Amino acid sequence: MDTLQAQQAKPLLGDKEANDVVANDGSHDAGSVSAGGSRFSWLPTFLGFLFLTLNSATAIVRSQGNRTAIAFVSFSYGVLVALYVCLKMYERASAGSAKRKALKIVVWVLTTLLTFAFSYKVAAVMPVPVAVLVWLMAFATVAGGFVAFFVCNEKK
Repeated sequence: MDTLQAQQAKPLLGDKEANDVVANDGSHDAGSVSAGGSRFSWLPTFLGFLFLTLNSATAIVRSQGNRTAIAFVSFSYGVLVALYVCLKMYERASAGSAKRKALKIVVWVLTTLLTFAFSYKVAAVMPVPVAVLVWLMAFATVAGGFVAFFVCNEKK
């Protein structure tokens, strides 16, 4: 029983990891080398954007000139890139600043746009009862994001 209590009392993050999380104020350079950091912290981001770009280009080529499909892929790609940029700016903005509050609104709007765009595409190929469920889930997700971003207070 004592072992179980000791395991439950153990913090989720080790001391070094907890200190890194507490000390991380978002003002560090993502490409810098810190104690235990990686010299190539940009690599996963680069590979992710490369994968996204190649998949988007492939989808556009395979659309065979379908303007609606090209518009959807281009829109989704642009919103995802804008969302990533805004999230990075949000992480670096000082807590409580007007810039951070404005970016929070922009992030919520971008995620809402993506949620509705993908819900529209999914609901279009589903039977009516499932399409209604897809839209209900989309609205619940958007409402949950609104509550999380604007109703609940940020941790100080």
